[in-house]
Amino acid sequence: MRLNLKNAPMKQPIILAIDDDEQVLEALRRDLRARYRKEYRILTTSSAREALASLTELKKKGETVALLLSDQKMPEMLGVEFLKEARTIFPGAKKALLTAYSDTEAAIRAINEVQLDYYINKPWDPPEEKLFPTLDGLLADWRVNYVPDYEGLRLVGYQFSPRSHELKDFLAGNLFPYQWLNIEADEQAKQLLDTHGLTTADLPLVLLEDGEVLARPTLQEVGEKLGLTPKAAGELYDLAIIGAGPAGLAAAVYGGSEGLRTILVDKRAPGGQAGTSSRIENYLGFPNGLSGSELTQRAITQAKRFGVEFLAPQEVNEIQSEGQYKRIKMVDGSEIVTRAILLSTGVSYRKLENDTLDKFTGAGVYYGAATTEAYAFKGQPVYVVGGGNSAGQGAMYLSRTASDVYICIRRPSLSETMSQYLIDQIERTPNIHLLPCTEIVAGRGDDKLETVTIRDLNTNEERDEKAGAVFIFIGAKPLTDWIEMDIIRDDKGFIQTGRDLINNPRYKEIWKQKREPYSLETCSAGIFAAGDVRSGAMNRVASAVGEGAMAVSFVHKYLAEN
Repeated sequence: MRLNLKNAPMKQPIILAIDDDEQVLEALRRDLRARYRKEYRILTTSSAREALASLTELKKKGETVALLLSDQKMPEMLGVEFLKEARTIFPGAKKALLTAYSDTEAAIRAINEVQLDYYINKPWDPPEEKLFPTLDGLLADWRVNYVPDYEGLRLVGYQFSPRSHELKDFLAGNLFPYQWLNIEADEQAKQLLDTHGLTTADLPLVLLEDGEVLARPTLQEVGEKLGLTPKAAGELYDLAIIGAGPAGLAAAVYGGSEGLRTILVDKRAPGGQAGTSSRIENYLGFPNGLSGSELTQRAITQAKRFGVEFLAPQEVNEIQSEGQYKRIKMVDGSEIVTRAILLSTGVSYRKLENDTLDKFTGAGVYYGAATTEAYAFKGQPVYVVGGGNSAGQGAMYLSRTASDVYICIRRPSLSETMSQYLIDQIERTPNIHLLPCTEIVAGRGDDKLETVTIRDLNTNEERDEKAGAVFIFIGAKPLTDWIEMDIIRDDKGFIQTGRDLINNPRYKEIWKQKREPYSLETCSAGIFAAGDVRSGAMNRVASAVGEGAMAVSFVHKYLAEN
């Protein structure tokens, strides 16, 4: 009799019973279901080999076995032998042996050999007296010590692996709850490798809730398995938004709610830099503040409710203007045709130009990512480089777990670069220490960052300090390098829009419309820019949201005239 693993309800603890005598097995199945089917999933089989194979599959799927009940005398193998092998797969399951009176001595020996919990003589009529009291006691003991396994998405890898960090950052950015298992520290991680017949060469490993395993997956592979959509459903859109930060999300909500066929594209995850903020406390309408992930989740849900398509992870590598239509080309070769475009790609943190730190990127040196990696450095000293609001929010979040957080800034104080509410919070947090007029000039370690060299800019003296990690939040670099078409940018790479274009010497050469550009319009008619990527933007969540909403009104005007 084959075990039916496919159609049975999932995630109830399992009672597995084996007996090669079909009549005995049927009686056992009947009695177990009558007593335990409300709380346990009852599986039965007449084959010990099939049972062992099924136990391995159950383990891979994250199922839990509470009780193994086996007949002693079976042709394929003795019950004691079966329980011995089954114990290696589910060591926490209770084990009971069904025996005839003549097998009592074997059952007693099994108590020591396989740590048998009990043996039950056959027949067990009436079960209310001879079966259920024993099994009730075993299951009660099992429940006392049972700690449920994590049932969601799991990620196995090396803590100081850039690829593992990339996957953690991607899952967190897309708001997928997951359990992180460090192969060097978590016994469960090693067991998962063994269970699936994999080695450390297959890391990082993503284990989906349905039991499927992805070895060394790309972000696109993970995204597709988790239900993200990298391909557009339509052929023509009114508005395509590139970049899902606050400006892009706001434009998506307003575009969708006002009847524009809108598509939103992001190469990693919604939220942008704001999405990684542990706490935004100066956003209108939230007196207690809210996290960047909270804001992102609400916004993306709102946009989808208005029919907005969201493509992620999907990267744009080229845009072309073809009169009234614009063509957007993706790195995977797919294309979108749209009537208007909003560029809201935001900014990335500038890199410290230092070879000794670069080699530890993802292995102790992180750009942003405080919320993703904070718990990996519990009880260790960490350094934050930068004096803006993102650095302050990151320092506050890290202070929950790190032994000490040191903020390195080149200026003498934070007053010129950080909001006062954050400065006040930092001053009240005893394990955050400000290091003014300092810079980190080197990092050292073997396969991960272990120490940093700090230079005092006033005295030029250097000292080495132990460091679990360095989190870098220095300045903003606009994500515009990929744009090849002739869109005017300032000397730092930020996109110029509206009346700022008129003062550019190339304006008349490029702009061929009879009207002046709209406030957020680039030098290419019908292509707009909003948020941090735009030259002159205020670099605040609220202003980015306002620009995103305002851009949609100009899109309407542009579409009306075309």
